[in-house]
Amino acid sequence: MSNDPGTPGDDQPNPFKGTPFEQIFSALGGALGGGGAAGVPGGMAFFQQLQSLMQPHDGPLNWTAATDMARQAIAQEPDPSPTQRDQDRVADAVRLADHWLDTATGFPSGVGTTAAWSRAEWLVETQPVWQVLVEPVAARSVTGLSSGLPEEMKAAAGPLVGIIGQAVGGMMAMQIGQGLGALGGEVLTASDIGLPLGAPGKAALVMSNVRAFADGLDVTEDDLVLYLALREAAHQRLFAHVPWLREHLIGAVTDYARGLEVNAQQIQDRVQEQLRGIDPANLEAMQGLIEGGMFDPPQTEAQTAALSRLEIALALVEGWVDEVVGQATAERMPAATKLREAVRRRRAAGGPAEQTFAALVGLELRPRRLRDASTLWGGLRTRSGQEARDGVWMHPDLLPTAADLDDPLSFRAEVTQPEELSADEFDAELRRLLDGPDSPGSDASGPDSPGPDSE
Repeated sequence: MSNDPGTPGDDQPNPFKGTPFEQIFSALGGALGGGGAAGVPGGMAFFQQLQSLMQPHDGPLNWTAATDMARQAIAQEPDPSPTQRDQDRVADAVRLADHWLDTATGFPSGVGTTAAWSRAEWLVETQPVWQVLVEPVAARSVTGLSSGLPEEMKAAAGPLVGIIGQAVGGMMAMQIGQGLGALGGEVLTASDIGLPLGAPGKAALVMSNVRAFADGLDVTEDDLVLYLALREAAHQRLFAHVPWLREHLIGAVTDYARGLEVNAQQIQDRVQEQLRGIDPANLEAMQGLIEGGMFDPPQTEAQTAALSRLEIALALVEGWVDEVVGQATAERMPAATKLREAVRRRRAAGGPAEQTFAALVGLELRPRRLRDASTLWGGLRTRSGQEARDGVWMHPDLLPTAADLDDPLSFRAEVTQPEELSADEFDAELRRLLDGPDSPGSDASGPDSPGPDSE
């Protein structure tokens, strides 16, 4: 009797026949069973690496192994530890940035501490948030393959289903480690991708990447450090004083994971297509399969909606930061215009690492509509002042929509400089904005209209 689950003997029915697993085991030469790949050095290296990721661990992914892979990727380039001069330089730049931002927004400083990070330190400092972002998607992907099997196949497969779940989780951990390692070589600050990845109130710059970015710009490194400190300090203000925003962004990722539906037939078709012509002896080809998202199912309508919410929210965050920093530097920093355009192009285009991560969990880390969002916030400030612009962040239901970004200068075009309102009038106006004029307890004719008992 064969022990190879992909080529069982006549007296043992193949529990994976007709499923994606049959194609995987067949194409890989029964490597999990220790058969066909035994004499293939490249294939064995791949599976030895995969086996290391299948060691016992908490949660759907082996984060220790994934982090080790990310560290190895980061170590491919020099990654010196920041000096005390670097730490002082960042602290001074953030202090000056906060002073300038005081004139551009009513949100007070959100910075509690500052830091100059190496790439490896960025990885350590941001890993807790990455776990929150990635694990819901990973968990659904890992369990989805086995849960998509008919009950009779699950019973026949027995413990092999668990092994397959471990294998898929191991391959996803490899992909995550590679993606984070690549991102670590590109990010400039703790909030560079628009998500609050670092500890709350900790403003940080990744100095090796800042210097590499400065090499391609026609500005001084000091100007770049100050400009990035302004952006970082602006992010910190927004996340510190809009308490629901962090959960709003992370919640969009969780909603994406919740909408993940695994269809066994669709996965089988994809596996067959991607495994066609792949030689298990070719380690690079096998890893390329993983990076290409071999197990990524098609997006559902729920996922598409969640990703749209995330994309709009990221654009609004980045657009607000762009507008506020532009206002703060308008009369103080001649190099700001050039730096603003360079950062906009970089964020709009995205780098190879961002594309890798998008393939990993389907999440686009770049705001496609940054310019529209910045125009929207700037137009609202010009018409109605800083308070009206920043007041939109009071509640998620007040945020601009995709339709608003289509015509950014028309967003709340009827709004002018606000009148002085009492606390009760302010609460009534907020309820009217959130619930609509016809909601119970709302008075469509305004706070000065006669009451129900008036004649």
